[in-house]
Amino acid sequence: MDLTHLSASEQLHALERREVSSRELTSAHLERIAHHPQYNAVVTVDHDGALAAAAAADERRVSGQTNGALLGLPVTLKDALETEGLRTTCGAPDLTGHMPSRDADAVAHLRAAGAIILGKTNTPPMCQDIQTSNPLFGSTPNPHDPQRTAGGSSGGSAAAVAAHLSPLDVGSDLAGSLRLPAHYCGVYALRTSYGIVPTRGHIPRPPGWLSPSDLLTLGPIARSAADLDLALGLLAGPSLDDGAAWRLELPAARHRRLDKYRFAIWADDPYCRVDTETRGLLDHVSKTLHDTGAHVDGTARPVSMADSDRLFQSLMYARASTSASPETFAAEVAAAEDLAPDDQSPVAFYLRSRTMRHRDWQLAHEDRHRLRQQWAAYFDDIDILITPAAPTAAVPDQTGVPVPERYITVDGERRGYWHQTTWLNLAAPVHLPAATIPAGTTADGLPLGIQLIGPYLADRTVTHVADLLAKAGLSRI
Repeated sequence: MDLTHLSASEQLHALERREVSSRELTSAHLERIAHHPQYNAVVTVDHDGALAAAAAADERRVSGQTNGALLGLPVTLKDALETEGLRTTCGAPDLTGHMPSRDADAVAHLRAAGAIILGKTNTPPMCQDIQTSNPLFGSTPNPHDPQRTAGGSSGGSAAAVAAHLSPLDVGSDLAGSLRLPAHYCGVYALRTSYGIVPTRGHIPRPPGWLSPSDLLTLGPIARSAADLDLALGLLAGPSLDDGAAWRLELPAARHRRLDKYRFAIWADDPYCRVDTETRGLLDHVSKTLHDTGAHVDGTARPVSMADSDRLFQSLMYARASTSASPETFAAEVAAAEDLAPDDQSPVAFYLRSRTMRHRDWQLAHEDRHRLRQQWAAYFDDIDILITPAAPTAAVPDQTGVPVPERYITVDGERRGYWHQTTWLNLAAPVHLPAATIPAGTTADGLPLGIQLIGPYLADRTVTHVADLLAKAGLSRI
């Protein structure tokens, strides 16, 4: 059996049973990375450091020091997470030689759990695209079809896990940056509830920045729902600076059996139509759940997708302005001031959002909390909302095409490039946990997934339902 094809949990069990050493397991992954350069997913490899850490893990296990839930397990990290002594570029030429002197808090949690860091996975420059390509390392193709994108911005993470270069990766999600690549590559991803995984050490913000984003979360990409839950338990908790004062105990899953859950299915919406195969998958999921005896509501909607998406975009543009240079931001302020009062164009919306005054941001933040109340009330009667992950399966890679000229095609209709993440954007402004899981394939054999959205802090409900759905036969893996 090829050990690299086992899930993270299965690899840990093999380590615990002494069927394989960490050094053997780490070597197997390093060899696979070296022998499959076509995936271009792991762009910085810590060959010697990983083998040394694996040897130390083996010594600990032999001596009976088996504390550490990931002891000896090789993992990769998105190249946006600062890693002590290991090049961390976030795909940006300006950070080509950036060697952090300190781990991001999430990376420190993984090291404390005994994980072996193989290297860093590819991302677009400063995580600012939904396909993965940059001037430093080039493009990461979809492992199922090299003409299609792996997604972004955690495209290297999803491709590495799908191609068996790594059993587990930790990436980031703002506008679907974990969930879209996982959907396109046929693996599992979890956007954690906002605030439960510390984000210090994530780029962007710039290296050394301490304050957190109001939208960004970190989470795992893996090949099973059980692996998502395993990683969740290690990543969630206080930052290193707050650890002296508080602990986190996430609630258990709401129910034990699939037929006890109350589901809602939002299969399509005029604001972001999905293609025929995606709609067929959602119909199949609904039938499968009905057949188990679960309660399924096909009409309950928590919010207006259009209103929610507009609020999200406004908050996202405002948040992104912090990374702009003083000269760039000054030019944007001047351009916003020159706008005609009645200009409602997308460019005007972007400029006004990027340069909004603090009072306007506070008003938008209040709208966010009112939207959160709507979702909370919705989850009084619903346990999990199931939606499409995206309008289609993986779209053609458009590296080299200027972003304003990019587009996707949905059942023959030309649609905006950024429509790929509209369904995923539902969870982002309101801090909800959400997972994408593989649930089928297209006629061309491409992975096709669904999104599960749960109540705030109900991350274990989301991972549990993902696991139950896989056991019900919905997963393609």
